[in-house]
Amino acid sequence: MKKLLLSSSFFLVGDYLKKTLPAAPKTLTVVFVPTAADESTNPWYVKQDRQKLEILGFKIIDLSLKDQTPDGVKKILAQADIIFVAGGNCFYLLQQARTSGFIQLVPPLVAAGVIYVGSSAGSYLACPTIEMAGWKHQDKNRVGLKDLTGLSLVPFLMSAHYNPEYRDSLKAGMAQTKYPVKILTDQQALLVEDDQVELVGEGEEVKI
Repeated sequence: MKKLLLSSSFFLVGDYLKKTLPAAPKTLTVVFVPTAADESTNPWYVKQDRQKLEILGFKIIDLSLKDQTPDGVKKILAQADIIFVAGGNCFYLLQQARTSGFIQLVPPLVAAGVIYVGSSAGSYLACPTIEMAGWKHQDKNRVGLKDLTGLSLVPFLMSAHYNPEYRDSLKAGMAQTKYPVKILTDQQALLVEDDQVELVGEGEEVKI
């Protein structure tokens, strides 16, 4: 069964991950990918996400995609019960996911039962494209990506960190895309099990 937890801010909703676990956290290994925040001067959100995983009791292996080879990534991912991709710049993350082979290696693992967890950019990467990363002008495509194709683990796009001030930008982006869009506040997440998608967290589904 394919299982994912897609969030805006994992450290605020991480307890919901327990709903989909096959065993106790202390018996499971998380491969933690902080790469999207490589260029951040203060990646506090990555530290808080990792700390939340530690509090929950998981074993953690860090995997930086920068300068990694596909063989190196494959060896580390082979240890994963859960693949966690943290937030940061989504365009940079996608570039590194491609050059490291991560983007080819992850989908068959998720299809085989490895759980995928995304926080912000990590959630965007799970979608068919990362086009929504530029809708609110938060992420800059500094790496000049033309092909925005993501992991395609889910059939929809997701917009994180919703605030009412983003409504017009989101509406414009949603009018241009061919995919359905799900919008999350920082206190919400999506639990995905095969074709079933459940909104968890605080508040009702955001409608634009």
